[in-house]
Formats: sequence, structure tokens, C-alpha cells
Amino acid sequence: MKHNNNKLKNKSIRQVAAACFVSTTTFLRFVRKIGFSGYSEFSTVIKYTVLNSTEKSETAVNFVEKQEQYRNEYLKNIEETVRVLDNRKLLEICQQLDKQPKIYFYAKGFSKYAAEYVEYLYTLNNFIIIFPKNYEQRKLAYRNISKNDIIFVFDYAGEDSELIQIIQRLKSSTQYASLVSITGANNNTIQNMSDENLYIFTDELKIDTVDMTSHVSLIAIMELLLYQYFEYKKDKLGK
Repeated sequence: MKHNNNKLKNKSIRQVAAACFVSTTTFLRFVRKIGFSGYSEFSTVIKYTVLNSTEKSETAVNFVEKQEQYRNEYLKNIEETVRVLDNRKLLEICQQLDKQPKIYFYAKGFSKYAAEYVEYLYTLNNFIIIFPKNYEQRKLAYRNISKNDIIFVFDYAGEDSELIQIIQRLKSSTQYASLVSITGANNNTIQNMSDENLYIFTDELKIDTVDMTSHVSLIAIMELLLYQYFEYKKDKLGK
């Protein structure tokens, strides 16, 4: 897979299609059929998925010696997260936010602390936020969700069994709400269960068994969504 990824690097869709002995139209149709908005998004996701899996399989390096390299990758991950944001998805979410729904946040681990900042930010802007922060609260909170509400699920791996069970219960309900997930770019269960998925790029990092994976990209998406909502409201009033 890494070998094929190197072949994709810096290649245009026309070059890749020719290497596969198909037309650019056929190749683009394939890319869209498997869930990507276009070739740019496809090539970016493939590159970062392979890079992350390769880094996990290699021997850990001394973090102090690699700080400059990590800083470069850190900025690149944020840049790529913002670059591939789907404007159509953002607009659809903004339209739902404009109906002033209750907003539910589901997050665990380090994602929970990033979500606490987002909770504060959205609450300041007059949204009603429900953020169950422990197992018992999460187990009960979904019972009060109505079909007009929005649920945000933050889980980088997209495979948390508890969150998946909650989503399954929600989807089986007649009061099923809109579900937006923010996960990694890899194909995962929570992403596939969501109405809309926004994905982030980040390098998973552990130092002395402590998970230090950055959640800045998650915060960036939620901030940009809020800014997009402000623009949506401004444009709506101007019409």
C-alpha cells in the first residue's frame, strides 16, 4: 500500500487514471462512489492514512530530537483538516443550527476536554448545549433527544463501542436526530453511521504511555463551523 501511495504522490488524476487504464471520468466516478468529494480529497486521505499507519508500525523515536519535524507535521495536519472541509456539509449543518436545536456533544478521553472548550464557545453564542461527561450521564441523556436536535460525536478512531451503541439506539428511535461525527480520515464505524462526517488529520502521539495526540484540528473544525454559521445568518438577513 505504501508503494502504491508513493505512485500517487504529486500525480494528477489524469496520470493516475492512465496508469489504471481507465478514463479520468471513470476514475472520478469511482472516487465519488467510495465517498470522496473529488480526487484532491481522495489523494489527501490516502496519503495521511498510510503515513499514520506506517508511523505506528515503526519504532518510536525520541520526541525531543524530532520536535522540529513534529511541529511541521502539526501545522500540516491543521492545514489539511481545514483545506478538505466540505462546504456543502458545513452549509447543511448551519441550516440545522439556524433552527435553534438542542445540541448534544458525545466525547470521551482527551476528546472530552476539547469538547469542553467547544461547549463553552457555543454556549456563549446562545446555543443550548447538553454534554454528558460520564458513562451514567451518557447512558441517560440520549433518551431526551428529539428529532429536531443535533448530535455531535467526537471520536478520532471512530470505533468506541460505547458511542457506537448509543448511536445504534438513537437510529432505532422514531425521534432520531441529525448525527454529525468528527473522526479521523480512515474508514470507520461511527463515520459510516453518521448523517454527516467531518474528518480531521492528526498524528497519534504517546509519551511515556500518556496519550498526547493533538485535538487542535477538532477545535478548528468546530470554530470554523461557528464562523460559517455567523456568515450564513448575515447572508440570510441581507436577502
